[in-house]
Amino acid sequence: MTITAVQLPTNKTYATGYTTNALTTTQAGCLAATPSAVTWNFSTGTSGSSHTLTTPLTVGASGQANNPLAVTLTNDASMGTTAPAACAATYFSLPSFTGITATGGSATSMTTPATDAWTS
Repeated sequence: MTITAVQLPTNKTYATGYTTNALTTTQAGCLAATPSAVTWNFSTGTSGSSHTLTTPLTVGASGQANNPLAVTLTNDASMGTTAPAACAATYFSLPSFTGITATGGSATSMTTPATDAWTS
């Protein structure tokens, strides 16, 4: 399967902060409900806004090499100026995508980890 775009939650759906990159202990004062003011870049007031990936991601079938595919999305999250001080130097778990755009077919899967982004 080749993923060509992601659909984002609203720009009011915030990330939760954590004390370490293991994402097991939440950061006091930096929760999604606080709110953290950390969101996906280019998210809008409408849930499901679609954003085309810079490079399509080809994921192998279950049980094949590089499935699951770990992807780092660069420059695709931001912290608003209203973020609580507790959110400084914190790890975040961003809200789930509301969907993806993908096509099927045979292709060589990408190697993991991969890096990608969207620009608008």
